[in-house]
Amino acid sequence: MTTSSRRLFAAGVVVIAIVAAGLGTYFIADSRAKESRKAPKGPPAVPVTVAPVLQETVPIRLQGIGNVEAYQTVALKARVDGQIMAVNFREGDPVKKGAVLFRVDPRPYAAALRQAEANALRDAAARDQARSQDRRYQDLLGKNFVSKEAYAQIRTNAETAAATARASEAALENARLNFEYCTIASPIDGYVGKVLLQAGNMVRANDANPLAVINQVRPIYVNFAVPERNLPEVRKYRALGPLMVETLPDPGSPPVRGRLIFVDNAVDPSTGTIRLRAQFDNTDAALWPGQFVNVSLRLTEQADAIVVPSSAVQNGPAGQYVYVVGVDLVADLRKITVLRTEGERTIVEAGLQKGERVVTRGQLRLGPKTRVQVGKPEAEPS
Repeated sequence: MTTSSRRLFAAGVVVIAIVAAGLGTYFIADSRAKESRKAPKGPPAVPVTVAPVLQETVPIRLQGIGNVEAYQTVALKARVDGQIMAVNFREGDPVKKGAVLFRVDPRPYAAALRQAEANALRDAAARDQARSQDRRYQDLLGKNFVSKEAYAQIRTNAETAAATARASEAALENARLNFEYCTIASPIDGYVGKVLLQAGNMVRANDANPLAVINQVRPIYVNFAVPERNLPEVRKYRALGPLMVETLPDPGSPPVRGRLIFVDNAVDPSTGTIRLRAQFDNTDAALWPGQFVNVSLRLTEQADAIVVPSSAVQNGPAGQYVYVVGVDLVADLRKITVLRTEGERTIVEAGLQKGERVVTRGQLRLGPKTRVQVGKPEAEPS
């Protein structure tokens, strides 16, 4: 092949390559244009979590904050003067009724008891002697051997001796009581608090400061208040039967149930609330005096209530609303009327139907008629 032929061949190869490259670019661009025409228009679907709208029977409750109060509180005080000889308990321990908690030095009172016993025996003997003499003089009076005046004196002496004997018996009983008071026992079952006066200290009878305080916690009270506007409902349903009260002392434990036992006889004008009291068996001592707990007073039940998770309800300038997801996976804003909210459950009065799906997570990225991608549904509200 000559030099000119080689040059022509090379030029032809270059031209063919250029044409092929142009055709490739054209086909790629055309393919991309077709794909872009096939792709849907608009923003991508928003991932959300949904929950079903339920229709069920739900209780009607009044919520409040309660304060736990001991069923009984006893401040132990000494009833005699003396030195504390022993403290027979550990602070905070449960104690039984009749258990000996403190001992006061009994020796002075034991001596006083022995003296009172001796005085009582002496005066009883004098009384018996005076009675015997009265009987003899009564016989002599019947035989006219003594005058009436002499017999009257003997009779007076007998009555005086009897009165003295009765006074000695009373003093003996008082001495016995003082001796018993040297032993201070628990009058109730409960939990004893801090020792306020240790062994070795002197104690005075009925001192202002107690030796210790005992609280009975089985059963136990919970005091709470509700707005005065709810008082007619409370009185109405209480007249129909006992009202159940629930409280949750520990978020991880089941609720504790009791019953309403007291409605105050006047509304507190400073707060506009009425004071209520519930009693709980408290067998496991889950409630403790002084504790603050959430209280729920169950009045009655509402049938066929529309229930949604509280996380689905949003607040806007026009009121409360939810996003409802249709079968076409489009979320639409819908205004609702909320009847009441109970923790994680909201009871809806109007705006929703059973079986619809509401968005519970992802509302911040939604607007009217927004396409959504539904993730794993949340558990039904309980």
